[in-house]
Amino acid sequence: MLLVASSSGAAAVALGSRPAPSSAARRGGALQMEAGETVLDVSDLCAAVGETPILKGVNLKVRKGEVHAIMGPNGSGKSTLSKVIVGHPAYEVTGGSALFEGEDLLELEPEERAQQGVFLAFQYPVEIPGVANNDFLRLAVNKRRQAQGLDEYDPIEFFGVLSEKMSQVSMSPDFLGRDVNSGFSGGEKKRNEILQLALLEPSLAILDETDSGLDIDALKTVAAGVNAYRGEGNGIVLITHYQRLLDYIKPDFVHVMSDGEIVRSGGPELALELESDGYAFLDAGARSDA
Repeated sequence: MLLVASSSGAAAVALGSRPAPSSAARRGGALQMEAGETVLDVSDLCAAVGETPILKGVNLKVRKGEVHAIMGPNGSGKSTLSKVIVGHPAYEVTGGSALFEGEDLLELEPEERAQQGVFLAFQYPVEIPGVANNDFLRLAVNKRRQAQGLDEYDPIEFFGVLSEKMSQVSMSPDFLGRDVNSGFSGGEKKRNEILQLALLEPSLAILDETDSGLDIDALKTVAAGVNAYRGEGNGIVLITHYQRLLDYIKPDFVHVMSDGEIVRSGGPELALELESDGYAFLDAGARSDA
């Protein structure tokens, strides 16, 4: 097995996923949802950094074809949840469960989670000096095809596939010869992340504040790339502070995190309520600085 890290530091190569029966809902107050096959089922998930608990019983179910937005004040545990799902070594799971397409995600190493089809785009994509973007992307895609028993793309074949995907995120071919994210603007780095998403087609995509630092034009471009990827064969989790992202990527469900838990769930109207009223309904004393 091979792990190819994405430019954000996330494990990003989806080397195939195995279909599995959906598990029973175990929500404890979260919204009940009837749709397609379950891609992610998180139940009473708890996690800590050292002696500090951060996640304190998260419940979340994502089915294929669904987009879930997770919102909440700073320090509520949103980014921690994403990192625990992909197996970041800084976090220790202290309770609960997380199933990915019916398989115990917590038993898998980070690279195995990536190979199964879990993708995480970080808020701050990192630079990888000395590695050309074109080589990085072709290696990642070919490892995925290899795992699926498909022939690898030669450079000419891959360029054709890549050109189509690049048009979705308005990226110039000039970026292919540059080192991964080196000298890229913030918007260019985010588009490069979405390009990876489009090429790898994971079963579960978690986008951690992808809208952070983007102007309106870059936001529209990134959203168009995500919407092009969106489909019945995958699930998407958006972590964001702002309604503006959700104006362009319409969520099916919106969840509010506070003090390491999902405390409220609803439809897209919940995000509009938060935009208008903020988090006044939360007990300020219950918030922790995760």
